Amino acid sequence: MIMDSNELRKLIETTLGKLACLPSYSTINRKEAVDLLMGTCAQESHLGIYRRQLGGGPALGIFQMEPNTFNDILNNYLKTRTPLRDKILEISGVKGFSPEDLVDNDILAICMARVHYLRKPDSIPASLDGQAEYWKKHYNTYLGKGTVEEYKANYKRWVK
Repeated sequence: MIMDSNELRKLIETTLGKLACLPSYSTINRKEAVDLLMGTCAQESHLGIYRRQLGGGPALGIFQMEPNTFNDILNNYLKTRTPLRDKILEISGVKGFSPEDLVDNDILAICMARVHYLRKPDSIPASLDGQAEYWKKHYNTYLGKGTVEEYKANYKRWVK
């Protein structure tokens, strides 16, 4: 199911706003982060058209996160950040973490995508060009098939 871009932006802003209530995460909802998640969703699933990776691949949800990435976030980041982990459980309404929940739980998907980027040392750029490069480096990686040009085209098509 495709999401309206204004509806998705509001959901991302609301979700990240709830995470920003935590003292150590007050900047988690900056405009650059919201824009980056919008672009990531536009690139990865065309705003929710694809909730399972085409061709039988492992990626799930509106951000097409792979279960290995999901589990790495849990085991190597959220494990030592209990307040953030508990807040994600609370606002997403899940009892425990399962990658399969990414398919239908957009709030969980938003949280996990944002935490994925949160683990990266670089600041999120403000420009579309910078965000496309950031996405390629930190989300799609050099091994992925996506390109910076494709990200920008999908942002312009689905978000603007």
